[in-house]
Amino acid sequence: MMRIEKIFAAAVLAFAVAASSAAPVEGEQYVKLERPVAAWQGKLVKVFSYDCRFCYRYDAGVDPRVVPQVQKDAGLAFYPVHLETKGKYGRTASEFFALCLLRDQKAGRTNLDKDSLFVKTKNALYEAYHRKGETWESGEAAFIQTMSKASGISPEDFAEQRKTQAVQKLADAWKVSYEAAKVQGIPAFVVNGKYLVLNKSLRNAQGLVTLLNELSKLP
Repeated sequence: MMRIEKIFAAAVLAFAVAASSAAPVEGEQYVKLERPVAAWQGKLVKVFSYDCRFCYRYDAGVDPRVVPQVQKDAGLAFYPVHLETKGKYGRTASEFFALCLLRDQKAGRTNLDKDSLFVKTKNALYEAYHRKGETWESGEAAFIQTMSKASGISPEDFAEQRKTQAVQKLADAWKVSYEAAKVQGIPAFVVNGKYLVLNKSLRNAQGLVTLLNELSKLP
């Protein structure tokens, strides 16, 4: 009897392993973007918005468990992309994030470093909007002040730098993210600029890790 139980247990385990490593199914777990983004090749892109509560929840509870593992397993560079069409101050946020990322890059900081200007700014907006209920009804200046206080980039500095070619070019490059966002909303995870994860298929963080790793292997 014990032998039969052991054989059965081994069969169940083998099935579970096989299922977890099975190739992802298009239309069920992912879709291929109609217009792949060449600049996102070699990257794990997360399309997000400061006013998206699901983006905030993923950022706090899912991303820390998923992104480092996928970077290690698949060698994909994590690349957060802000969706300017969602928030009231979406374009302003994109320009500020772009400036932060450019300065972080120059200083040798990654977009995951806790002391990066990007992370400080993103966390400040999440905290203000999702935890404190701030909507910046007094206007854009108040919105900018929240980001300035977190990053150390003064409103005057931002006012000058947001008009530069470098900031505008980066912020404009993120406009293609709308194509991914319109499929199912955000957060939207895209692998190699081609494969968009269907969030409805996800059950847990490890499932997302497995799916992203498998998508990284697709041609």
